[in-house]
Amino acid sequence: ANVHLAFGVAIDDGLVTPVIRAAETKGLREIGAEAKVLIKKARDKKLAPNEMSGSTLTVTNLGMFGISDFYGIINPNNAAILSIGATIKKPVVNENDEIVVGQVMKIGLSGDHRTIDGAVGAQYLQALKEILETPTVMLV
Repeated sequence: ANVHLAFGVAIDDGLVTPVIRAAETKGLREIGAEAKVLIKKARDKKLAPNEMSGSTLTVTNLGMFGISDFYGIINPNNAAILSIGATIKKPVVNENDEIVVGQVMKIGLSGDHRTIDGAVGAQYLQALKEILETPTVMLV
């Protein structure tokens, strides 16, 4: 099954959710480029209805508002919603057991258990955590 990835874009009239189709078949560069095109179309109010429908997963980010912790509600006909909070500085323990200032970001996944096994959702979050903490793994 395809992952049709929706993401929120704030515009003057509220919020729209453009959709990147078959996101699982695309690399980060391609997704980023497609997102830029869709964001521009959204802000210019030129999104077609089919560019805002049919999503299976939504990503929502309130970090730009300083919100660090929240959980989105799954949109109709979606399997899940990924909620991304602000990156904040906090004391963390490094690999040498020293307390240092670190960057912390909370990410939550709400999944419809009729379509997603909770263990699979947890594995997804674990893989996402590894990628965010060690982005060089994406280069391999």
